[in-house]
Amino acid sequence: MVSGYTLGPNARAAGTKLFVVDKTTSTNTDAKDHAQAGQYGPAWFVALEQTAGYGRRGRTWVAPRGNLTASVLVTLDVQPAVAATLGFVAGVAVQQALRSLSAEAAARGGAMLDFALKWPNDVLANARKMVGIGLEAHTLPAGLAVVVGIGVNNVAAPEGTPFPATSLSAEGLLLSAEDTFAALSDSWADLFALWDNGRNFAAIRKLWLASAYNLGGTVSVQLGERALEGVFEAIDETGCMIVATPQGRVPVTAGDVYFGTARSARAS
Repeated sequence: MVSGYTLGPNARAAGTKLFVVDKTTSTNTDAKDHAQAGQYGPAWFVALEQTAGYGRRGRTWVAPRGNLTASVLVTLDVQPAVAATLGFVAGVAVQQALRSLSAEAAARGGAMLDFALKWPNDVLANARKMVGIGLEAHTLPAGLAVVVGIGVNNVAAPEGTPFPATSLSAEGLLLSAEDTFAALSDSWADLFALWDNGRNFAAIRKLWLASAYNLGGTVSVQLGERALEGVFEAIDETGCMIVATPQGRVPVTAGDVYFGTARSARAS
């Protein structure tokens, strides 16, 4: 194991395993390979460098050294639609971890940042993308193996993205990937337990909505050849974005979502 990365105490108490490598093509692929080999988690997979990662809709997800690239594997006895709400668990977990670390840095005279949650799975700082989250699921004999990939821009952010991106260092917050991961592993363990196989998604939904980006603001959703415009009113009990239009409230499960001139996309 590459030194420097450790699980937090709550993650260790939950029986979580940790696998760390120097370089990999994709931590999601590493997690999926373990599941297909009969190792079902819970387990985290971390790489110091990721060379061929992928995000929603197969978008490239390359992470340089210094950024956190991690995937968590869990195997569940739930329907895929329920497992999909783990993206919101991950978003809140990352946000809580970064808020805690930012508060500690501020107490030492560093920057204090606030982090917002953008539907469906991104975390923002100062209205710029700081964290990307992607989910994939695979049906195995032991159940539904779900891999949640998380990328945090600790030191570098990609350019030319549909939604403006930034890094922690660019915003004045210097956090190592190792410290970020330790805090994240604990917040994930706590919130995964709270989620309770989807039975308590209502609690996660409440936490997510409390920090939702552009809640109450105007959105435009491209649904194939049709555009839907309205107000981002809420997310429902399944995680759909609810858009209020003159014709009524419309649940959005997939599509390209525009907040002003910036764009987000949900995997279909």
